Amino acid sequence: MLFTSWAFLLFLAVLVPLYYLVPKRVQWIVLLLADAVFVGFAGVRGAVYMVVTIVTVYAAARGFDALFRRQRETVAAMKATHTKEERKKARLGFEKKRRAVLILCLCVNVGILFVLKYGAAIGRLSAAWLHTPAFGADLTLTMGISFYTFSSIGYLLDVYRETIPAEKNPFRLALFVSFFPLLVQGPISRFDLLGRQLNAPHSFSGERFLSGALRIAWGYWKKLIVADRLLVAVKALCARPAVYRGDFVFVEMLLYAACLYADFTGGIDITIGIGEWFGVTVEENFFRPYFSKSISEYWRRWHITLGEWFKRYVYYPLSVSKPMRTLSQKSRRLGVGVSRRLPVYLATLLVWALTGAWHGSNWTFLVWGVLNGVVILLSEEMKPLYARFHARFPGLTNGACYRGFTVIRTILLLSSLRLLDCYATVKEAFSAFFSMFTTWNWGAVFRGGIQSLGLSWADYGAAFAGVLCMFALSMAQRKGPIRKRILSHGTVCSVCVLLLLIGTILVFGRYGFGFDAGQFIYNRF
Repeated sequence: MLFTSWAFLLFLAVLVPLYYLVPKRVQWIVLLLADAVFVGFAGVRGAVYMVVTIVTVYAAARGFDALFRRQRETVAAMKATHTKEERKKARLGFEKKRRAVLILCLCVNVGILFVLKYGAAIGRLSAAWLHTPAFGADLTLTMGISFYTFSSIGYLLDVYRETIPAEKNPFRLALFVSFFPLLVQGPISRFDLLGRQLNAPHSFSGERFLSGALRIAWGYWKKLIVADRLLVAVKALCARPAVYRGDFVFVEMLLYAACLYADFTGGIDITIGIGEWFGVTVEENFFRPYFSKSISEYWRRWHITLGEWFKRYVYYPLSVSKPMRTLSQKSRRLGVGVSRRLPVYLATLLVWALTGAWHGSNWTFLVWGVLNGVVILLSEEMKPLYARFHARFPGLTNGACYRGFTVIRTILLLSSLRLLDCYATVKEAFSAFFSMFTTWNWGAVFRGGIQSLGLSWADYGAAFAGVLCMFALSMAQRKGPIRKRILSHGTVCSVCVLLLLIGTILVFGRYGFGFDAGQFIYNRF
């Protein structure tokens, strides 16, 4: 059930009134049933995987609680009759049991994700290298599995660390795992931030409903007017890398940057707006990322919840782990600076490699992740040089022109790295990138070249106008959320803006007969 389908709109039209008509004590049950319907539309196999995740994570978390309770009782009973070392040994015994439960649960859930994401690729490699029969061709990712698996693992680790208590009701945990707006493309949520809200009763608020409607309409606006329109041209450029080279690649970079932003943020806008309709605050996943002045800053603003997840559950534990501490100690002979940097830099590269692997099984994603990590580390190493440059030329570096230069530089760098997302192989991506410096064909681009990509000049005009509107709104957001300012002018003004958004979608959006509304790009990750 696509967000952009009439079936989904009908689904919401029935669900929202029903949610507020039933007694508040059963509102969460209505949401859970809605989740079941939404997941059921995606297929039985996906529902089975989700049930396995819910059952295993619930059982493991409850097991942690039981082991913690037994540990406290056992150690307390031993206090009067056993030595400190014996009590410590008992605690270590319980810790080993909890760790065993954690590893088993992680193996099941990460294993499912790994097999679905990489099974087909492993099968192709096995057939090519070992000449065995190919396998795994029918293994494909099911809707939302990357997002709900990470959210579930985050909950499991939080319970394991005693950050939060385990949820006693399996159906309330199921609601957190399966909350339908988050299954399309996230964000990756935490139980302590989202789970409690989903299970709490909510009263209808007209202002909140209108605020959510504005956010949803803006998401559809970006998706149907900009993203789905530009994606046609991006696909055409990527499909023929031997033909579209040189300046065509530069055009492709820019089109894909706008397309991906409109698509991903549009989907998140819809998700956050739907959450508001049910009285639930969904985490923001973007904070004006294309205004970033460095790649590090960009990744603090883009797909925020994924970065926070890796930082919280992978980077920090890995960087202070025993192997990393040992590595730091053994590398002291190379210098204090090396011994301090080596564990941090290795952890950073590993996290970025995992981030790339999370995006897909192609080598292009792995290389993309590692290159992001390398650029970030190089920038970190060059900080002293940047500081001296800023100190030497304060008039230059404190000006608006220099800030604009750093923003454009960051966008171009990220767009270059994203070519690995566009092409089937690493070789094709690098060949396309270097062709921008060796093939000059702007004449071919504008003498009908870009019109051969499936879009008319009217389409490009509508998309360009849409990009300008997104830019203008982002600039306006610097003074605070634009929706609050709209709502502060009263209901009539808010309704007029909402109708304007809907009207422009109906006039300029790509939908209806002869057009297949595309799934959101990040749904395939």
